[in-house]
Amino acid sequence: MNGAERVCRPCRFFTAAESSVRRPETCPKMMLKLVHLLGVLVCGSQAALQVSISLNKVELSVGESKFFICTAIGEPVRLEWYNPQGERIVPSKRMALHTETSRSRLIIYNAIIEDAGIYRCQATDASGHTEEASVVLEIYQRLTFRDVQSPQEFRHGETAEVVCDVISSPVPVVVWYYQDKEITEEHHSRFQVLANNNLQIHQVTKADEGVYRCEASVEARGEIDFVDIAMVVNVPPVLSVFQQAFNATADYQESVTFTCITSGSPDPSVTWHRKGQQLEPSEQYIFNRLEGGRSMLTIRNIRQGDGGTYTCRATNKAGSQERELFLKVFVQPHITQLKNVTAVEGSAAMISCVADGEPLPDISWRRASDGRTFMDGDKSQDGRFEVRGRHGKSVLTISGVKLTDLGRFDCEALSRIGGHQKSMFLDIEYIPKFLTNHTIFYSWEGNPVNISCDVMSNPPATMLWRRERFTISAEGTANTRVHSVEGKSVLEVTPMSDRDFGRYNCTARNNIGVRYQEFILAQADVPSNPYSVRLSAVSQRLATVTFMKPDSHGGVPISYYLVQYKEVGSQDWRDVKSHSVQTTVVLTGLEPNTTYEVRVAAVNGKGQGEFSHTETFQTLPIREPSPPAVHGQRAMGKAYRLGLVKQDDGGMPIVEYIVKYKTDKEEQWMTKLVPGANDFAMLQPLQWNTRYEVEITARNVKGLSEPTFYQFFMPQKPDITAESLFSGLGLGAVVGLGLGALLLLLVLVDVSCFFLRHCGLLMCITRTLCSKKTATSGKGKEIEEGKAAYLKLPLKEENGKESLKPDTIEIKVHSDNSIHTKPDDSKA
Repeated sequence: MNGAERVCRPCRFFTAAESSVRRPETCPKMMLKLVHLLGVLVCGSQAALQVSISLNKVELSVGESKFFICTAIGEPVRLEWYNPQGERIVPSKRMALHTETSRSRLIIYNAIIEDAGIYRCQATDASGHTEEASVVLEIYQRLTFRDVQSPQEFRHGETAEVVCDVISSPVPVVVWYYQDKEITEEHHSRFQVLANNNLQIHQVTKADEGVYRCEASVEARGEIDFVDIAMVVNVPPVLSVFQQAFNATADYQESVTFTCITSGSPDPSVTWHRKGQQLEPSEQYIFNRLEGGRSMLTIRNIRQGDGGTYTCRATNKAGSQERELFLKVFVQPHITQLKNVTAVEGSAAMISCVADGEPLPDISWRRASDGRTFMDGDKSQDGRFEVRGRHGKSVLTISGVKLTDLGRFDCEALSRIGGHQKSMFLDIEYIPKFLTNHTIFYSWEGNPVNISCDVMSNPPATMLWRRERFTISAEGTANTRVHSVEGKSVLEVTPMSDRDFGRYNCTARNNIGVRYQEFILAQADVPSNPYSVRLSAVSQRLATVTFMKPDSHGGVPISYYLVQYKEVGSQDWRDVKSHSVQTTVVLTGLEPNTTYEVRVAAVNGKGQGEFSHTETFQTLPIREPSPPAVHGQRAMGKAYRLGLVKQDDGGMPIVEYIVKYKTDKEEQWMTKLVPGANDFAMLQPLQWNTRYEVEITARNVKGLSEPTFYQFFMPQKPDITAESLFSGLGLGAVVGLGLGALLLLLVLVDVSCFFLRHCGLLMCITRTLCSKKTATSGKGKEIEEGKAAYLKLPLKEENGKESLKPDTIEIKVHSDNSIHTKPDDSKA
């Protein structure tokens, strides 16, 4: 009997009670019982394999998820699932397996139509015996609208197909509605529901625009749903223009406005184009959109290049339309080509000027240096200037160019519209030219000298120095250095021996040619002697020496002149240097009545030259001084100031001035001695309204000078009034007094406010000081304990003899609000 046919008979088990009351058996009987028990165990281990699934049949909607549990009874060694195609299921993203010893769970995620069918769970035991169970999975599609667009747009006049993509299982029934009414082919001849459930409309118009409802239902499940779809009908643009051609003149800040009228649905956008490029808003192009579909382009500040065809283009979703407009621009003359010209001296120069405009202008030339004008066909008398022109182009030809032709030339284009002028520069290149004829330089051993080579050339020349057959490098040698800037090269030579003197060559070269200039470095000598030495303005202490410059300065400039003088018979010469190269020297500190010898020599960088012929002169003897010069000025009060100006002192210092003065009605003189070092004398006190006579004499050790006479008048005594007081004061003093009076007035007002109204600055200060002692003291007590306020007022008065002196008046403020004044003994 095989495993499939074996049947295990029922085994009988004894209860515990029965076993406890049975008598002991014999040994054979016990063995029989053990065998019986073993058979029972064997029968239990060979129980039948059974498989079951939790569900037998399942309905599932597309997109839903479900799991199934498979349970096996017995001793299975393997549990496996099989799909409707009979393939063993392996775990994936949409199907998961969780298997234990006798239990397995199959999970299906996001079910699809293809997942429908019979799924089997198969169990296998150790002997290879299999058992299985199955479950039926039915999947249906719920009613679903897929990617239905709203709105859907169509062009006017075309066949429109409103798409309504709906799916379900079984296939749904679709009905279309418009304005709450079902669409049928009987009532809507242009409407048709297609097999794919879309709504087709022939020759769609703007009137067909609106909201359409697509309604789908599944009768088997009682399922129904709908979607509203907005249909938009776009109408292509229609474009028209009022005026197609326009005229304007360039460069006169004129403007032109183009207008296009458009219609369409949706409202078309209008763009403007020129030469295939869309125009963008700018300072020149102004765009405006008005009601009624009017679009305008304004072209401002019209120029020559603005002429031509412009395109107005209207565009919307349904299409586009365009119209062309033409702008003709009249152009005033404009010079488009005029360049600077460079010519070589002696060659020919051709200057070209090109101008355009509508109509073409006439071109003429003008030379700025002399204002001469050349017209088309003109030729100068010397034949060097000639003009030829044609079709807006003129050529000025200059033969045998000279340096005088260098400069500006003006080209002018004229027509009936206007004129235009431009300038160019004629540059002339020429071989280097040396600017100086100073070719001989002087120096001496150890003294550096700069040999300057100045060159004018175009283009700039490169400059080299040569000594004999050798070139002096830019870095120089032990005793030569080269300093170069444009148009100038300086050779610095420090002669060390006789070999360094001689000829030096400066070479200037540019691409036009080369020129040479030779310089000579000669040994310098000291100057020759000055001559024609003369003495003038000889006095007791002074003498002026004049002389003529030497005939030769020795090759280098004279630095100064050396004047030597001494007393006759003395061997010690005294030196006086001239100021720079002046030929006049003043000798000072001479002794009176003494004979002197004087000689002059010139000094340059090389050294001192020979002295001139010695001249002799004698100073004047000591004598009485000359009368002093006098000028007067009224002083303060009853005083008068005499200014004393010393004249010739006679060879000795002024000891004193003797000043005598009296009134014109008196006979007796009053005398005042003034030290000779003073430059003024003060006469005081004098009488008012009186004329005085003065006699001043200067005295030195030799004697008295002749007197100098002087008269002056003292005015009447001034009144002590505000006007007279202030008239003697300066502007600053008057302003100071005014500010002082204002300050005094403010103080008096503040004091009055303090006592009468208990306010003001003084009151604030008093309260602040008193509050530090006690916060409850009364105002009367504060006044009694406080300090008295003192104000010092400057006053001035006339005392008769002395000038106005300021005194001080003291004002004391008492607690009874009275004010007492007393003069202050101290002087201001």
